[in-house]
Amino acid sequence: MLDPDSYGELRELFEGVMMFREPMSQHTSWRIGGPAEVLAEPRGVDDLKLILKYAASLGIPVTVIGAGTNILVKDGGIKGIVIQVGSGLSDLRMEGQQVTAGGGLRLSRLALAVRDAGIGGFEFIAGIPGTVGGAAVMNAGAYGSSVSDLVNRVTCIDFAGEELYLENGQLEWGYRKSALQGKDLIVVEAVFRGNLRDRDLIAADMEKFISSRKAKQPLEYPNSGSVFKNPPGNYAGKLIDQAGCRGMRVGDAQVSVKHTNFIVNLGKATARDVLDLIAAVKVRVLEQSGVNLEMEVKVLGRD
Repeated sequence: MLDPDSYGELRELFEGVMMFREPMSQHTSWRIGGPAEVLAEPRGVDDLKLILKYAASLGIPVTVIGAGTNILVKDGGIKGIVIQVGSGLSDLRMEGQQVTAGGGLRLSRLALAVRDAGIGGFEFIAGIPGTVGGAAVMNAGAYGSSVSDLVNRVTCIDFAGEELYLENGQLEWGYRKSALQGKDLIVVEAVFRGNLRDRDLIAADMEKFISSRKAKQPLEYPNSGSVFKNPPGNYAGKLIDQAGCRGMRVGDAQVSVKHTNFIVNLGKATARDVLDLIAAVKVRVLEQSGVNLEMEVKVLGRD
């Protein structure tokens, strides 16, 4: 394991925040996860390119996260450098119906900004946790709409520190997926196009969606959102409930009694608790309905 002294040259040049042996439980919405050898939050694109080129030159593995809302970090933590795309890459510009947002911008901030500017089409993101970059990678969506409906172009940095641009048609969108998944690419900016709409109507729809989330989702406990993708023509939560998994528990990980496609951390849940619970739920659902549930949450790190 590399120690802070091993990163002396990088620390002198890097302008953002850099932490060593940082518990990932402090950076995930589940409040679970072992330490990252290095956690770095770049101040801007040049800072990001610097750390990527440094890692590539030394063969140091790189893991990229946003707000930590759709990931489970294993208890052994993450080897190498974890790059958190956050406030240093969160610029926001609006011109007419076009919205240009940094990959680290929180969706909550984006929602407020477009509401106040009278730009519609973004109403469904109200209440969705996470960042613009993560939403693009996962093609986040709700209430019949998704990010793919809005994106014109994304700007990415590859792990060699080079920029590339991808238009909407190149992103191979699907349900909770895009061509960005599984690639050594970091979304640093997305250009969206909405539609002009009355601010009060936008605000009313956003409030309706936020209220619906509060009523249906267990927001009082740390969670990662939906754990499983909805199978074609069905709902994961419905299948989990029919299989008798509501309230099922391993350690402090529990299938929510409020929304069965959520697994909540009751206080001291470990990644192993969550993974064991996920495995048990999948077995029960497969036995009950013949459906093999596919995880929506990304698992990172080592045991």
